[in-house]
Amino acid sequence: MAKISPVSIKYMIHAKFEATGPVEKPDVIGALFGQTEGLLGSDLEIRELQKEGKIGRIEVETESSGGKTSGKILIPTALDQSETSLIAAAIETIDRIGPTEAKIIVEKIEDVRGNKREYIVERAKRLLETMQGVQTSREISNDIRTGARAARLQEYGDEKLPAGDLSGEEIIVVEGRADVLNLLENRINNVIGMNGTKLPNGVIELSKGKTIILFVDGDRGGKLIAKNVIENAQVDFIAFAPDGKEVEELNGKEILASLRKRIPAKEFSISSFNGERGRLESVGDRIEREKSERHNEIELKKEVEKHDKVDKVKLKEIIKEVDGSKKAYILDKGLNIIKVTSMTQISRELFNTRNAYALIIDGKANNSVAQSAEKMGVCVIAAKNFSDVSIESIEFVSF
Repeated sequence: MAKISPVSIKYMIHAKFEATGPVEKPDVIGALFGQTEGLLGSDLEIRELQKEGKIGRIEVETESSGGKTSGKILIPTALDQSETSLIAAAIETIDRIGPTEAKIIVEKIEDVRGNKREYIVERAKRLLETMQGVQTSREISNDIRTGARAARLQEYGDEKLPAGDLSGEEIIVVEGRADVLNLLENRINNVIGMNGTKLPNGVIELSKGKTIILFVDGDRGGKLIAKNVIENAQVDFIAFAPDGKEVEELNGKEILASLRKRIPAKEFSISSFNGERGRLESVGDRIEREKSERHNEIELKKEVEKHDKVDKVKLKEIIKEVDGSKKAYILDKGLNIIKVTSMTQISRELFNTRNAYALIIDGKANNSVAQSAEKMGVCVIAAKNFSDVSIESIEFVSF
């Protein structure tokens, strides 16, 4: 009789039985072979499958008490999931073992390879930790691309704005350096960054003689920036990233699709993004609201400047809890978690969150996220690493 190799075992059928009289192990094996014969066709005969090495050695444990016998049955298989399930269901139809009535119940079907996979994953993690200074082909490729696009990057004007080739008649204005680099990587060179939410003088001067396309993130923050820019410079068109996405994370197709959907700046008004008001604001209402918003921004800045030092001990405890989650956590001033979001939704969730004080990012914090956090009064950002981040009003903590 062929034996199944332990390496080939995929599943283990765990079953229990009860017999009304005394039975031995050979009686149980005989019942398994005999009473399932012909039940599922010749391809799934337990006796034949065992000869072919597709079912391993069947283990039986028995225990007698009060004239009755009970026990456990273990059936290892190298069959697939459906075939193993059919075998398990078939043995439950057995109603006699030896000379006595009996009942067999399958308790579970164990995926034997699951334990091996868990070991492989854990071992791989430990091995990865020991690899110092080893770059994957993807990392090497990313380094080459980063170097290539950085070579095309230049600084424009006294404000040293990140930019590509501005010699053409059409200029794309984006928010930050990361946005500029992403467009350069995707072969869109006529781009310049504002380095923040405030409109630089360099961009204002450019807008006087060139066609300006403002390209902003697809969240409320992006629309607020668009509103500020069109009020202070001559903007011809506005383009938005897809909802919830930032310009720096778009691929080439998404960038081109967004630019094709650009709209004339004159069609953009406060009613385009202020849907919660449900109506166009009158000039008087708008002036009063903007005064109120400016006042709130000033008060918020004062509050940021006088905030107490963050409780580093408590912050580190929270960081340990969230480490490995690949999520972002928004905390209030008491360092209580008030919202958990994905890495791509940080800016949107910040704009929809009141009393945000600290932000923990289990990943990289870029300048765009930091600027969104600054606008909403965040005082502390903790992240595994930072990219092009430089905001004085925020305390940055690495972990």
